[in-house]
Amino acid sequence: MNHPASAIAPCWSCKGPVASRALFCSVCGAVQGPGVVDHYTRLGLPRSFDIDQDALERQYLGLQRRVHPDRFASKSPREKALSQAQATALNDAHDTLKDPLRRAAYLLGLLGSPVDLTACGTINDRALLMEQMEMREALAEAETRERVAQLAMEAESAMIACQCGISAAFNANDLDQAGHLAIRLKYLSRLAEEARAKKTRITRTP
Repeated sequence: MNHPASAIAPCWSCKGPVASRALFCSVCGAVQGPGVVDHYTRLGLPRSFDIDQDALERQYLGLQRRVHPDRFASKSPREKALSQAQATALNDAHDTLKDPLRRAAYLLGLLGSPVDLTACGTINDRALLMEQMEMREALAEAETRERVAQLAMEAESAMIACQCGISAAFNANDLDQAGHLAIRLKYLSRLAEEARAKKTRITRTP
């Protein structure tokens, strides 16, 4: 359970009140450890699958500059450790929300409908299974750089369409559909990556 951003904890240095999302104590100015808040709250963004990427980068870079460990090189060991912990938490939040697949899975978890993208078991959806079998068979049989490039583009186009579907599902509060499409996006992403790798191998072959 994520604590609300307004939750208050005592500053480790002066014991003054500090909000969960705060980087520094407003009383003594000491850097704080990362509070227990979700990634959206940490970066000051609305909880949504649809993210303004420019706003994400601005928020991340602005906060990261303030707690970068280099700024605490002359501080106490505790302050160095806390600044590093803040920087790590911001990196994790940024990397998760920047990636559509990780963002979808993370948001589903926040909304109480988790999906396991690390599972490597059998695909339960027959339509998805058939789609993946056909696409993988086509990639395995592709022998020219042009054909592999075409398959990579098809997979990437399908990924974009899938992301649009995930957005629509979240907006309609259809979490089951969002989860289903997140799993499809995982397999499409993997296929696109394998196609790009095969194209590179073919390009390098004498």
